[in-house]
Amino acid sequence: MKALHVITGLGVGGAEQQLRLLLRHLPAQCDVVTLTNPGPVAEGLTADGVQVTHLGMTGNRDIGALPRLTRLIRSGGYDLVHTHLYRACLYGRIAARLAGVETVVATEHSIGATHLEGRPQSAGVRALYLAGERLGRATVAVSPTVAERLRHWGVPGQRIRVIPNGIDAARFHYDEARRKQARAFHGLPEDAFVVGGVGRLTPGKRFDVLLRALALLPLGVRLLLVGGGPEEEALRRTARDLGVAGRVVLTGERPYLPDSRDEAPDLVSLLSAMDVLASPSPEESFGLAVVEALAAGLPVLYASCPAVENLPPDAAPGARRVTGGAGAYARELLRLRAAGPGERTVPDAVHRYDIQGTARQLMDLYTAALSGSTSEVSPS
Repeated sequence: MKALHVITGLGVGGAEQQLRLLLRHLPAQCDVVTLTNPGPVAEGLTADGVQVTHLGMTGNRDIGALPRLTRLIRSGGYDLVHTHLYRACLYGRIAARLAGVETVVATEHSIGATHLEGRPQSAGVRALYLAGERLGRATVAVSPTVAERLRHWGVPGQRIRVIPNGIDAARFHYDEARRKQARAFHGLPEDAFVVGGVGRLTPGKRFDVLLRALALLPLGVRLLLVGGGPEEEALRRTARDLGVAGRVVLTGERPYLPDSRDEAPDLVSLLSAMDVLASPSPEESFGLAVVEALAAGLPVLYASCPAVENLPPDAAPGARRVTGGAGAYARELLRLRAAGPGERTVPDAVHRYDIQGTARQLMDLYTAALSGSTSEVSPS
């Protein structure tokens, strides 16, 4: 089976890094096209031996990208096209059909209750989404919560398959040596209580809540934010205004998989350096950062995490939902600090999101879609 994955960009983001990890486990020949931004994940995919093509799309209305993508699909002899993220799903489905490829699967990574990929939803966005969705065979939802949102938008239930994101849990195991190295690299005292946040620095992630919580906490508490994005300067400015800038570290984008040429600690090392992960984002489609933190044995405070909320309560005893703002997070962080370090045990929830299981489910869907009968894969 030869498949082409079409994605909007390949910067360091959850969907992008999930694609790279998935391709390491899919038993199919896969190439990748990125419409824009061939960033660090593109470099990682190339290092893995995956052929990556940058389409050079200049914006949402760059219609000239459509014939370029159509020609690429037609010349590649692909059996199946798999699209990821809104713009790639729209252009990729149309191009696949124009190229004569009828088997198109899409994964919906980032649909929230009111936002899509961080942007407010509108009637026009929904109309375009539904028009494009009809050109595919199936849409993969990364959680039951996303599946319900798709049904609410008008996607027929029989076309939706729930296949959760996956992680390589063993890679995230707590490592004392990595903890010390990461703290030393970023100037974090060994005895500091380090609160972590992981994700794109955008308004929707609400990392400013953690800065405001930090201002309410003792001086021995530090904040380690891992990620890049348009809100970075605004967060630095807020930290200065609150008088906590000296207690905050912003690492920038850090890869899921290490780069031997990069001396800075990778994501796994940074999770080992933390004492707790806080995720104040109110609209998550899955909550990959939370699952990765649980795999590192961290306690987690979150506002929204379908990956945990869709499981029995005892599946992730170290994860607690927090409602409210900075004061609520400060109270919970004080409680965890007073309790002292735990055992760094990995809860059952983590084992339910194994990347090999995700790859198997996706291959089952591919096989059914190629046969023209996705009903062979039971809807979730």
